[in-house]
Amino acid sequence: MQKAGFRILRQGAHIVMTDGTRILTIPHHNPVDAITMGGIVRDAGLSVEVFRKLLQGRSRLSYRCSTRSVGIHPGGNVDTCRFHYDPHDPLEYSHSVVQVRSALKQLPLFASLVLASSMMPAAFAQSARLLVAQKGDHSLGIVDPVAGRRLASVPEGGITGHEVAASPDGRLAYVPIYSDAGVGKPGTNGRKMVVIDIAAQKIVDTVDFGRGVRPHCPIFGPKDGLLYVTTELEHAVTIIDPKTLKIIGSIPTGQPESHMLAISHDGRRGYTANVGPGTVSVLDMQAHKLLKIIPISGNTQRISVSMDDRWAFTADQTQPRMAVIDTAAESVKHWVPLDGLGYGSAPTLDGRWLLMAIPAKDAVDVVDLKTMKVARSVPVCADPQEVLMRPGGKAAYVSCMRSNQVAEIDLETWKMTRAIDTGKASDGLAWAQ
Repeated sequence: MQKAGFRILRQGAHIVMTDGTRILTIPHHNPVDAITMGGIVRDAGLSVEVFRKLLQGRSRLSYRCSTRSVGIHPGGNVDTCRFHYDPHDPLEYSHSVVQVRSALKQLPLFASLVLASSMMPAAFAQSARLLVAQKGDHSLGIVDPVAGRRLASVPEGGITGHEVAASPDGRLAYVPIYSDAGVGKPGTNGRKMVVIDIAAQKIVDTVDFGRGVRPHCPIFGPKDGLLYVTTELEHAVTIIDPKTLKIIGSIPTGQPESHMLAISHDGRRGYTANVGPGTVSVLDMQAHKLLKIIPISGNTQRISVSMDDRWAFTADQTQPRMAVIDTAAESVKHWVPLDGLGYGSAPTLDGRWLLMAIPAKDAVDVVDLKTMKVARSVPVCADPQEVLMRPGGKAAYVSCMRSNQVAEIDLETWKMTRAIDTGKASDGLAWAQ
């Protein structure tokens, strides 16, 4: 699959690969049976003919090594090259790095697997899905990001889910049922989190927190695979084992209204944005303890972490500016003026930019993380809320609550390429791969 432009995102029980648009989940063992392999090849967007030619070295793909173009041929030397490949996928327009290796020795076996793939249903390999918390519909939207259309709305059975997380294998979605009111406002106090089978489009399990705790933001730990959920009324982050759906611990935040959570990429630190107090709590995710409370302003919203874990970002709600926290010093290092009050944010996968939603301006500010200044503003749909990067780094998705849509931003042209119709009051986003 690397020859077709796919690169490895992570490895464990399965190998997860992407070409920037499509996500493949491949069993990490030998041999891979024909049915599974056939589904994987189909989900990669490769026809039998194209994949056979790729294996046999007769592909018409163009490769560039340094300043010269070369073709792949059996027995060729190993070179690091670039190619452009579009397997009739409207979202794939990126250049990928591949390694040109010697010809496969078991070509007949792989050819037979490819031929088998033409007879296998697509269900054997699940395509990527964009998940959208539809607060106004009390449901989870499941979106085909390639076609740009909503496939289903799954009722949550409660009022209402604000955020969503996808399991690492892309099979399940986790939606905490928060409240019928906003953060810090009087209303119902949710006590459950529903588990939704994405392919079956139905609830398959439930986590009961035992009492009303207003569970809000679910995030999988990047290293331990545990599920962390902010539980506001407990002033804590609750830890859940996704295999058993049992609560196995909690981490105190020391503050009320711990609304959103971000976890460093090394899994060692967590950061909660505590809305009403206007603070950020720093958590030791391994020792399960509170390390520090950082004052921001009278009110702050949302939290994200830079790709190198050096910075954490939160949006001041008392004036149009973003606090940049030095995670080593555990204090605010910079203030970045914004074009309006900020909200949800996310860094680009190359670590160069931060996208910050500006709801009142119907726009997204793009912050240069080298200069810590807004470099441009991208108009999007009405009332942008949350920002999600697509694997591969070529596009971002922004939920827009008032227009009931998700905006797609091309990160090369910095333009909104389309608006995907989703459910009423679209908010939280997740990528299921």
